[in-house]
Amino acid sequence: MNNSKNAKKMTVQKMVLLAMFSTIALTVFVIESLLPPLAPIPGIKLGLANVVTLILLVCFNERDAFLVLFVRILLGSICAGQMMSFMYSLCGGLLCFVTMALINRLLHRQFIFITSVFGAIAHNIGQLLVAIFLVRQPGILVYLPLMMISAVLTGLFTGFCAWFTTPRLEKQLNRYHVQR
Repeated sequence: MNNSKNAKKMTVQKMVLLAMFSTIALTVFVIESLLPPLAPIPGIKLGLANVVTLILLVCFNERDAFLVLFVRILLGSICAGQMMSFMYSLCGGLLCFVTMALINRLLHRQFIFITSVFGAIAHNIGQLLVAIFLVRQPGILVYLPLMMISAVLTGLFTGFCAWFTTPRLEKQLNRYHVQR
């Protein structure tokens, strides 16, 4: 009976942690959406909310990271009042997530900054594909080289943010015996 109570407690504890990570990712996303653009090209931004996804891929598991990502994309589109951007965010986010999950497995959860760069590249490709589909102008691909350069730079930045954060978070999760 005592093990059953502990198992439920851990499940609730994990749900609370994932809700907290969703809130952090959403808050970072909304604040970043209020900042002026980094470049005059649409769609280029740091992608700071992706730091949370990267951390969850390393400290938790793919299912948890995906859940938080999806919640952030859905609520972020609603909070920012841009439901049209939902398709861009969802397609970019899904392609980014799948890429990062695969790279993360291949690299055995090491070198998260490399995982982040590939994720940023995939995210930009996903958004360009949606733009081509919606606008029906393949000429949008002229932005591809600049978006790839920005993806490498922003991917490195968010990857290093996650890389420096992850060991400290894992230490705290282990200290409080958080089931992952």
